Amino acid sequence: MDIEKRLDGLCDKAYADFQARLVPNIAKETVMGVRVPELRKLAKELVKSGEYKLFFAELPHRYYDENMLHGIMVSELKDYDLCIDSLEEFLPFVDNWAVCDVLSPKIFAKHKDKLSEKIKEWTASDRTYTVRFGMGMILKHFLDEDFKEEYLDIAANIRSEEYYVNMMIAWLFAEALAKKWEFAIGYLEENRLGKWVHNKAISKARESYRISADKKESLNRIKRIDS
Repeated sequence: MDIEKRLDGLCDKAYADFQARLVPNIAKETVMGVRVPELRKLAKELVKSGEYKLFFAELPHRYYDENMLHGIMVSELKDYDLCIDSLEEFLPFVDNWAVCDVLSPKIFAKHKDKLSEKIKEWTASDRTYTVRFGMGMILKHFLDEDFKEEYLDIAANIRSEEYYVNMMIAWLFAEALAKKWEFAIGYLEENRLGKWVHNKAISKARESYRISADKKESLNRIKRIDS
């Protein structure tokens, strides 16, 4: 099967233009314009048939949509070790936030003990989107019943000049303020985050309907104005 031809048959040129504007750091000509629901449908078909294996071996891919498809198929794998191996092969080729954020393996929910160790590896990487992915897994899997404050420590200790890393840290802390206020608020009160991340986390938290008006007011009082 020629997957590129399959994708080409699903293209929406107007959507391609729209998507290219959302992911400005990749070349516009690499965006075919396949909508995510179509990619998910194709991914399920290819994983079920086993045809994904040949596609996985074709890294690096030429098109953004191929990378999106790859990420979705990795997320569909039901064997944890196979998923991790496939993910480790793919992460070095992830070059934008959309492909990074579409990576969300379902099998991780059943292996959180192993996942926590991998998160430490990913967040210590020198690759922007590997770090972002690792923090995304904290956000998805470790802010509820499996929460430990050490996960906030991991994010708080990251210092980066990369916008897409810092935005994920801010998003993570905004979610933590909504779900684990008593733990997260201390990181802001003690200025443990970089100024931009600190203020962005407050901004995003103030937009949340899950945070009370009183708490939002207290966040406004600890907004950073220092350099």
